[in-house]
Amino acid sequence: MSREQQAVARARKAFNTGRSKPLEYRIIQLKNLKRMFYEKQKMISDAIKKDLNKSVEVTQLHETLGIESEIDLTIRKLKDWAAPRPVEKNLLTMSDTVYVHPEPLGVVLIIGAWNYPWAVTVGPLIGAIAAGNAAVVKPSEVCVHTAKVMEDLLPIYIDKELYPVVTGGVPETQELLRQRFDHIFYTGNSMVGKLIMEAAAKNLTPVTLELGGKSPCYIDKNCDITIACRRTAWGKYTNCGQTCIAPDYILCEPSMQDRIIEEIKKALKEFYTDNPKTCADYGRIINQRHFKRIINMLDDCTIAAGGENDEANCYIAPTLLRDVKPEAKVMQEEIFGPLLPIITVSGVDEAIEFINKGEKPLALYVFSSDNKVIDRIRDETSSGGFVANDCLVHYSISSLPFGGVGNSGMGCYHGKYSFDQLSHLRGCLIKKLNMEGVNNVRYPPHTPKKLSWARFILLKSSSLGWIGRMAMLAILVVVAAVALQARLLSSDKLPQKQKV
Repeated sequence: MSREQQAVARARKAFNTGRSKPLEYRIIQLKNLKRMFYEKQKMISDAIKKDLNKSVEVTQLHETLGIESEIDLTIRKLKDWAAPRPVEKNLLTMSDTVYVHPEPLGVVLIIGAWNYPWAVTVGPLIGAIAAGNAAVVKPSEVCVHTAKVMEDLLPIYIDKELYPVVTGGVPETQELLRQRFDHIFYTGNSMVGKLIMEAAAKNLTPVTLELGGKSPCYIDKNCDITIACRRTAWGKYTNCGQTCIAPDYILCEPSMQDRIIEEIKKALKEFYTDNPKTCADYGRIINQRHFKRIINMLDDCTIAAGGENDEANCYIAPTLLRDVKPEAKVMQEEIFGPLLPIITVSGVDEAIEFINKGEKPLALYVFSSDNKVIDRIRDETSSGGFVANDCLVHYSISSLPFGGVGNSGMGCYHGKYSFDQLSHLRGCLIKKLNMEGVNNVRYPPHTPKKLSWARFILLKSSSLGWIGRMAMLAILVVVAAVALQARLLSSDKLPQKQKV
């Protein structure tokens, strides 16, 4: 057996013992996971510094604080999330117990990404643990140092059989995908997402795909341009633009372009000083392959600000591009780097038309003081998430589902959505062995009278309200009792079988 096969087999065997199911055990695992971030913060931060040049403060702000908050929420709410969920009943089931019972799926494969390696790997793991699953964790090999820290730390703090860590590159991931899982949770790009889905289809394994895309940012003429540009600059250049929900490009009217460029330049100076290369809060491109990919996008563009780069250090300055054409290289794929193209449009109508010509993005941003403009863009477009007058912050709200639509992904997570995504929501009905007369309407022989009762029960009773339904149930019980009594009387009149 390969190392990957062994990890999956151990996880399956551990899950089959049932030890991941008690809520108390799940909570212990979550508490241990949180303790890891407290006790090993330096080791975690040092690794991310080597991988992405993130400072200690940035690592905590963008990665570990959110994870700790998610764990706290999950521990606090788990009992409620895992409890049976009563549902509305019809007349025929009014006396029955009907509910949704969340149960673990089994063994989940979590394939993380490199841009926020802890947040997008441990985030789904929190949901998997909370839902009572086993989980095989595959960190991104691109974040070499962080992957090693995950491999070393997770088995110390949480059950190493239920939650094994498998490191490696493409061959190891392909070997994992050849194994049978009960769910696959992948964060990354749409090209790999298609391969994940293809592999999962062989076993009819459900998938959650957290992908990306070109997230538009429309800046309306009717807004505070300074604030809009400040917030857009923050959303774009955080993590050196390597954020799946970063504003990918700006749409604005031609008369606004120069003002937007100047305001973003001011914000960049405020955030990252005159020399972002020496600023502790400005990161680096993950590796030289991605550095070259991003630099190649500049071929047919006009640089309005930035553009400085250093391949040896994987540094690309925060860069603004003006008068960008839709056919430019930079507009053909998700940028995932610190280039911000500006495309001019005549107004909100053309902006909506432009957005709808592309694939559905993971996020869509609009800055406007006009609620009608905000409502139009929300209602006439489609995206994973929608934010007005800010960027990125919807990711931090655990009560909102985070996920894509169409080419930007499927499924969602965060908070209760993680729990539900990685649970089987099992429909349950518990009936008693009495009141059999009520069921006569469903049994043969089928008659017009029974059909009329069925029509009333299924189509009309929902409009009666609770009191009305209870009254109708009482009538049904009486009718059923009379019918049953009549049947018993008629059976008493039947000739008895002769004793031999």
